[in-house]
Amino acid sequence: QVQLRESGGGLVQAGGSLRLSCAASGRTFSSYAMGWFRQAPGKEREFVAAINWSDGWSGGNPVYANSVKGRFTVSGDNAKNTVYLQMSRLKPEDKAVYYCAAGRAAIVSTTAWLSRRVDYWGQGTQVTVSS
Repeated sequence: QVQLRESGGGLVQAGGSLRLSCAASGRTFSSYAMGWFRQAPGKEREFVAAINWSDGWSGGNPVYANSVKGRFTVSGDNAKNTVYLQMSRLKPEDKAVYYCAAGRAAIVSTTAWLSRRVDYWGQGTQVTVSS
């Protein structure tokens, strides 16, 4: 059974940092793009960041939404089958449930990953940023 298990969410003050982790299991995720979406209350789920596979996630090109570029960093550890999202300089508008995602098709855009290209989703982890 495929599982994407997020961890690391929580409450942080504006300007602070958090690191989210996504541990993948249940199949081989080599060649999969992996990354993060988020959904704020009353809003649609939106792309945040992702990383393509190129002989491992460490060699893949990262892709970021414009709203988080320069503040968030996505990375992956092939040996642990885990992808991370380091979030810095958090803003109240970053408050959302963050979902880990995995997709077979490589991401070709430099700023977006379509949710319909995602094959697996995690359950989500809450990130709250206080002002």
